[in-house]
Amino acid sequence: MDRFIDAIELLAAIFVGLVAADTFISVILRKFFSTSIPDSYDFGRMLLGILIFWGIAATSYRGTHITVDLVWASVSPKYQRAIDIFATLVLLFVVTMQTTMLFDKVTQTRIDNVLTYDLHLPTWPFFAVAWAGDVSAVLLIAVRTWRLIFSPELVSREYVKPVE
Repeated sequence: MDRFIDAIELLAAIFVGLVAADTFISVILRKFFSTSIPDSYDFGRMLLGILIFWGIAATSYRGTHITVDLVWASVSPKYQRAIDIFATLVLLFVVTMQTTMLFDKVTQTRIDNVLTYDLHLPTWPFFAVAWAGDVSAVLLIAVRTWRLIFSPELVSREYVKPVE
């Protein structure tokens, strides 16, 4: 399971690199050569969407997203665990609903045959990759919930291991 989690985190990192490369190359081409990559804007915004959904998957499992721990920090470890479980269950519900809605967006984009401006490429595959990231987020949040309930030592704040 940890290899699957690491693979999802690696994919999120690859999408960060793709967005950065697209932006960098577009700026260089525009500034020095007065040209641009066809559909660079469309690719950039769709890759950014993919990055966001795969980033949700990566951060949701590790619990490294932005949190406000005022109440959590002032209660005993028993209640901290209860708060973690409740918060993760809420997150699981919200991301599951988001995944359902995004699937509707993928199918509607495919049905409507939405294309990019310059190359007239279909955009639904980009939406589908973003949806796959959201599905991964649901799976990872479910694993995190399971581990919080049955193996809390695997998701404690000290357990986070670096990816090398």
